[in-house]
Amino acid sequence: MNIFNSPELIQEFTRVYLAIFYSIVALFYTVRIITLKRATGQERVFHGAFLSPNWWHHKIFDVFRVTIWMVCVARWWHPSMDAYLGVFSVMSSPWCLLLGNIMLTLGFIWTIAMHFLLGRHWTSGINQTGPTQLVTKGMYRFSRNPIYLGVLLSQFGFVLALPSWFSLLCFGIGVVTILRQTREEELHLAQRFPHDYAAYQAQVPRWL
Repeated sequence: MNIFNSPELIQEFTRVYLAIFYSIVALFYTVRIITLKRATGQERVFHGAFLSPNWWHHKIFDVFRVTIWMVCVARWWHPSMDAYLGVFSVMSSPWCLLLGNIMLTLGFIWTIAMHFLLGRHWTSGINQTGPTQLVTKGMYRFSRNPIYLGVLLSQFGFVLALPSWFSLLCFGIGVVTILRQTREEELHLAQRFPHDYAAYQAQVPRWL
């Protein structure tokens, strides 16, 4: 049977896949943060000063990350939720949904790979007393923000896998937040490594 002749099957698969996918994402980050903290004895998540840009960016990400997860799990059990998410039926073709699933998955795999490339240097947010080393190896030779590239790819995949006003809102806020956070992190690195980071900026693009 050609699965593309059965769009309902693809829609149901995607509904289940999104719920499982975002549960795995939540589990990965929880385990990653706890494991690194135990291994190094240092915090891994830095929210920054109250109401600072870094603080706001973290809070926005936390809210939308949990919201996306809860929505995907809830709509698995209650498909009628789609009516409240503003799903675009014109984009809910099997090809669109499958492409979204693929992009979503590849973005997450890429992000995980970049996490392990950083190893113990990985943190979430800006550590005012770190980092102690500027990482320029691996994919960091070609992009200054490969982790965020993976996140953006995954977020765009979410728009295709759940084409709706809800996913577009999440994507728009995610893009703006990542762009703002990137600038904050680059300012911090420029202060920590004034000479090395200036040379790194001149050689490697922010994105690609």
